[in-house]
Amino acid sequence: MSEEKTVYSNKSAYAKAGVDIDSKMNGINSIKKMVAATQTEGVIGGIGSFGGLFEAPGKDHLLVSSTDGVGTKLKVATMAGQHDTVGQDIVNHCVNDILVQGAKPLFFLDYIGTARFDEQIFTNVVKGICRACKQNSCALLGGETAEMPGLYPPGEYDLVGTIVGTVAKNRIVTGGNIKPGDVIIGLPSGGLQTNGYSLARKVIFDKCGFGVRDIFPGTKSTVGQLLLAVHKSFLKPVTALMESKIPIQGMAHITGGGFYDNIPRVLPGNCCAEIDRSSWEVPPLFTFIGREGGVDNDEMYRVFNMGIGYVIIVRAKKAEAAMTVLRKLRQYPVMIGRVIKGRKKVICIN
Repeated sequence: MSEEKTVYSNKSAYAKAGVDIDSKMNGINSIKKMVAATQTEGVIGGIGSFGGLFEAPGKDHLLVSSTDGVGTKLKVATMAGQHDTVGQDIVNHCVNDILVQGAKPLFFLDYIGTARFDEQIFTNVVKGICRACKQNSCALLGGETAEMPGLYPPGEYDLVGTIVGTVAKNRIVTGGNIKPGDVIIGLPSGGLQTNGYSLARKVIFDKCGFGVRDIFPGTKSTVGQLLLAVHKSFLKPVTALMESKIPIQGMAHITGGGFYDNIPRVLPGNCCAEIDRSSWEVPPLFTFIGREGGVDNDEMYRVFNMGIGYVIIVRAKKAEAAMTVLRKLRQYPVMIGRVIKGRKKVICIN
């Protein structure tokens, strides 16, 4: 197929009904070079077939997969007219989800659903996806773009991603060996990541009346800049920590459910995580939402990441060595808590 755009002069009946196949195909042609730039060693062929091909990682490895979406952060992207960062968000979110088990990404697939195809928005979203795929050494193997007028609101779209990665069987991180006395290290998030936006939008836009271009109180950034801050990938620092031979006992990605729902997913049945909320400074965005929204502090730590995007659990005697590795990578790690005896839950103090 030619890389040049094909111009179609006559609208089909389907296009008049709201679904323009020709426009979508032009858009897909326009992203082929970007997608090709994400190819890694395991890719076989390119996009455009009915299925993407990737070489199997080997018999001593496991495949690890995850699917997630960007959620109502997309509404902020639409308000701001900025669509490349959400493409990075979905890739990085999925990378972090499988990283918890020690897996590195192999390839990524995206789904974009919309009422009416907009080539510029589509190109910008995919540009962000490709940027993050390259940063995470992950191939964009394929995807789906669906135009469904009447299902999605005009001018809006949905963005979902699926990732497949691999981990050696003898290096998988399960959390099964976590024990009382272990130290919990937190890595700072870049913002809300991709969770809590329904509550954040209600407080910031509906209750307080801010616009995306207004300066956010207590900062030099606009509301849009803070809310669209890219969901960080923790692949590089965690990989460096794993390669340093410091044993990682467990990890958790602080997404929807915050501290209370995510950390217990990796705890054995006889362990609790005790989190010291005074051990790090909560960014102004979170304190503003809590104060202006009248949100209970415990609920804030269940809805939001509160400035900690990822946690790593190590033996106490290895904690300082782990912190040193992470500091060298400018990750600003914080010892935020410890593992104690209990029944698989999170206890927040201070």
